[in-house]
This record gives sequence, structure tokens and C-alpha cells, in this order.
Amino acid sequence: MSATTGTALLIAAGYLLGSIPAAYLVSRWSKGLDLRRYGSGTLSGSMVWEHVARWAILPVGLFDLGKAALPAWLGLRFGLGLPAAAAAGLAAVAGHNWPLYLGFIGGRGLSCFLGLLLVLFPWGALWLLAFLAAGWRLGDSAPWALAGLLTLPLLAHAIGGPEVVAPAVGAMLLLTLAKRLEANRRPLPPPGPEWRRVILRRLFLDRDTASHAEWIRRRPDPEDGEQAAERPG
Repeated sequence: MSATTGTALLIAAGYLLGSIPAAYLVSRWSKGLDLRRYGSGTLSGSMVWEHVARWAILPVGLFDLGKAALPAWLGLRFGLGLPAAAAAGLAAVAGHNWPLYLGFIGGRGLSCFLGLLLVLFPWGALWLLAFLAAGWRLGDSAPWALAGLLTLPLLAHAIGGPEVVAPAVGAMLLLTLAKRLEANRRPLPPPGPEWRRVILRRLFLDRDTASHAEWIRRRPDPEDGEQAAERPG
């Protein structure tokens, strides 16, 4: 098998593995909830913490880390090189954000990206984790996640990290901003001042409302019925 074929197969496998929605499965199995209808509507560890059970964030977080770390590690193990390993891990991030098995409605991919960094550049994983922890401590991790990603290439350059880190972070930034704007196909307000405000909030704060607490604690309207569980958003 050629290196090109091996890389293509690993990227495809990374996407399919990334598409396994651990947060959704845990919320369904443990509480019968469709997590897409709660809080931000994302299939993420933070929504598991808020709406399912705090203990559940551990298996969900570890699985999400592993599903990007594994294809990246396999890329190195099979001698495909750092770029192929990075591409496979980023494919898992894309699968997590737009999972094939749930109509392309997923999470934000930061846990997956941490898993990729653990393989390619462990110091980068600690760096990004520190920013996320600071954001969590201050009650709003979205802007801190962007700050961590934007400064990560500087860290890699300063301490001699792999050259692949900068393009991988660039790709992760594009995936992050695209997902924030797309917001699991949640509709935007009509064109006008509120439309512009929502766009800016999505880009920088990863939400549609001014209040972070109000956003993450949203619950479905009981009158919506079960059919609403299948609606995107």
C-alpha cells in the first residue's frame, strides 16, 4: 500500500471515528435526553456536565481525546509522517463537529484537538488546556479557547515544537470558527442590528445571547413534544 493510499484511508477512518458522538450516547443511555435540545445544543463535555451528570464528563472527555489521538498515533506508527498524522487527527475533529451518524450536528472539537496535540506536541496540549481551565474558572471559556489557539503557534516556535503545529492550529481555527458560525444550523435573526450582534457573539463568544449562564442552561419547551428532538440546533 502506498503512503498516499494509507494516508487517505487513515483520514477517512479518523472522520468516522470522530463521528461517534460520545456526549449524545451518554446522555441518551443515562438520562434519555437528546443533548441537542439543551443548552448550547452542542454535543460536548460542557453540556454533559451541565445537563447530564458531572461524573459523565470523564468518560466523554477521554473518549473524545482518544478518537483524535488514535488516528494521529497510527499515522506516526505506520511511518506516514507528521503531516499525515495531523490530517488524520483533524479529520476526527471534523467528524466530531459534523458527525455522519447524527445528521452532521455535533460538538466544537476542542477535546479532540487536545488529543491530537497530545500526540504531536504535548506541551501544546497543556498550553491549550490551561487557557480552557482559565476560561472555565472565569465562567466563559469560548474567548479563552480562541486565545489559546491563536497563541499556540508562538509557543511551538519559542520552544522548538514541530513545524506542523502552525498549519494544524490554522486548520483548527477554521474548523472552530466555521462551527461557531454554522451553530448546528441554528437559524439567524433577520438581517439587521440583531443579526450582526448574533454573528459577532457566535464568532467570539460561541453563543447567540449576551448571557452565558442563560445560554448553557436552556431547556426544551415541554410543549414541543418528541419530534423536536430530531430538529437541528
